[in-house]
Amino acid sequence: MRKYYQSEQSGRSMVEMLGVLAIIGVLSVGGIAGYSKAMAKFKINQALDQITTMVINIRSTFSTQIDFTDATTANIIALGLPDANMISGAGAARTLVNPFGGNITIGNASVGGEPANSSFTITYNGLDSNACQSLALADWGSAASSGLLHMEVGNQVYNQGDFPLTVSDAVNNCDAANDGNSITWEYR
Repeated sequence: MRKYYQSEQSGRSMVEMLGVLAIIGVLSVGGIAGYSKAMAKFKINQALDQITTMVINIRSTFSTQIDFTDATTANIIALGLPDANMISGAGAARTLVNPFGGNITIGNASVGGEPANSSFTITYNGLDSNACQSLALADWGSAASSGLLHMEVGNQVYNQGDFPLTVSDAVNNCDAANDGNSITWEYR
């Protein structure tokens, strides 16, 4: 006589395993999307901090100067005013790079008709539309004490009385199809 043994093993079916994998996939996609949004917000906050720090450093360094003639990207790097993580390259080929991968240019050319060398500019190039809009809408200060004279978003120049920008101004001047948006801030 043969004995039949009844197995007490239990396992998961293929359908159950596919269901678990599908749930894991959905959660992973959601996690990646959340991570992407968090990184974009981090880069915007990093850019805001960089600009504020550079403005303070440039203004304090040049406070004893007659004007901002020497406020150039090369001189600002040589003086050690920007954060080290903003500097790209070595030697004479050093440039400044923003968190979005575009170049940063510092100069003394006016965007709003100020007298020559009486102000300095900081330009962030290579911004995607979301970064451009977020930086354009930031509260840069509307009072004369902020030192912000003009801001150029795209090709549109805004004067001190125009701050803060409206959402429609930011949307209209930050090209959604262009990752080459730029913003220039002019400070005294």
